[in-house]
Amino acid sequence: MQQEAIEVVREYTEAVFRRARTPMEPLNYEVDWADQPSRHKSYPDAPRLPLPAELPDLPSIRDLHTSEGLPPVTGWSLARLAALLRLSYGVLDRRLAVNWNQDVAKRAHFEHAVWGRGTASGGGMYPVELYLVVGPDGPLLPGVYHYHTGTHVLERLLVGDVTGTVRAALGVDTTPTDSYLLAGIRFWKNSFKYNSFCYHVVTQDLGALLGSWDLLAPALGVPLRRLLCFDPAPLERLLGLDGDAESVFAVVPVDWGGTAVAATETAADTDVRVWYPAFERSCRVRDFAAVTAVHRAAAAPAVPAPDVVDAAAPRDLPGAPVSLPAAQLDRLSRPLSTVLATRSSSFGRFRRPPDLTAAELGTTLAVAAAGRRYPADVKRPDGGPELTRLWVFANHVEGLPGGSYAYCERRHALLPAGPEPDGGMAAFLQQQYFLTNYTMGQVGAVLAISGRPDAVLDVLGPRGYRILNAEVGSVAQRAYCAATALDLGCGAVLGFDNVAMNTALGLDGTDERTVLFLLLGRHPQATADVAYRL
Repeated sequence: MQQEAIEVVREYTEAVFRRARTPMEPLNYEVDWADQPSRHKSYPDAPRLPLPAELPDLPSIRDLHTSEGLPPVTGWSLARLAALLRLSYGVLDRRLAVNWNQDVAKRAHFEHAVWGRGTASGGGMYPVELYLVVGPDGPLLPGVYHYHTGTHVLERLLVGDVTGTVRAALGVDTTPTDSYLLAGIRFWKNSFKYNSFCYHVVTQDLGALLGSWDLLAPALGVPLRRLLCFDPAPLERLLGLDGDAESVFAVVPVDWGGTAVAATETAADTDVRVWYPAFERSCRVRDFAAVTAVHRAAAAPAVPAPDVVDAAAPRDLPGAPVSLPAAQLDRLSRPLSTVLATRSSSFGRFRRPPDLTAAELGTTLAVAAAGRRYPADVKRPDGGPELTRLWVFANHVEGLPGGSYAYCERRHALLPAGPEPDGGMAAFLQQQYFLTNYTMGQVGAVLAISGRPDAVLDVLGPRGYRILNAEVGSVAQRAYCAATALDLGCGAVLGFDNVAMNTALGLDGTDERTVLFLLLGRHPQATADVAYRL
């Protein structure tokens, strides 16, 4: 049965990686923007509890990268949880920039406004839904709460201690705690635009959110273990979800003060569930066969063997390394809260000269590579290997010849992978990019995040696809944060021809594939924009 599920996931990933050459079904799909879902899921009939709005002073990216000057790790509090939620997924400001994008005129109108959030999301869809399950020792009434991202409040959906249901679903969680933070994904919030491509995007969106949490937790002084290998069915029943339309993808135990909770204190009650209905803006909600099939396959609970996870890591590469300048950690001194509040996607705003420098590129790579980790429930005591690798297409980088390279974090160096293509790197990149929102001649470098999907599936089972994409998203979010701290532009894209990009990196004949791309460069300094902080 598991092998059949693995084959379903393999077929889906192969279709994703070849979609630039063979479009995915349904063909000729047209987005009905007038009937799009709300960007903020809500339960209108549920009681609302305002969360603390004050944001604490947080350490810098430099402090987090060096682990110096961080607060001691203590238990969670409601204020710390509120800061984590708001800085990672809550609305932080309204943005308006004067540029040449096609939709800039309508962005001045409220109904088409751009609202900034700390975490990146494919297409700005933000499909992750956050639920808090509170036990008897928490700061709130025991029960189930939903985080409303638009208003920074908790919606109380159920009263009563149901933490036993969460513990029963986790299974492998040997240190149960009093409360749990659940991260679910509602597919329609993304699939209305991306249809069958949705699952690939949203699983990376989840990783980006987890990447923000990985930065925020040590900055706030709270422990954070992210669990991805569990049975989602009991949690779907508890939250009243249709598992084919919305499911729980990650669980984070929340300890309010360091007191362990006995796993037998509250038994799972399968008859208790949320009954409040969620608001639905769309008149017609569609499902897509490819998304449903791959989700059912990848939802199969994983029971990985940590001693064989090494087999899924990228293999060592030959070649003489090209040393990078030391990371410019002194330029990463902005507080993490400021970095997240000002993070944005470039979306076509790159301008050169001046060119990106090798030191800036190296600093971004060093910070991004530190996000290559996978969840606590598949992690060995020694940390285990990374599942991804970072590559560079050097386009206009001062001090670095054009060409493609693999990044080696251990040596902080680049390993040459291929020469600059005939006609120049910019022309090659533009030819392989099938969208129109970026001019590659203005981009300093393109970072590629790769993995070995087949090997990950062999080792971790069908759930491995979600675990790999979570690491990809986490690396991307850290790259965004590093670029923001360096005052650089960054934009994540999925619009390259993966097959051609793999060939340029010398990956033909291997099982390694590019999964996500990040454009890096400079923005023009003299621009007119507005950022209305909330």
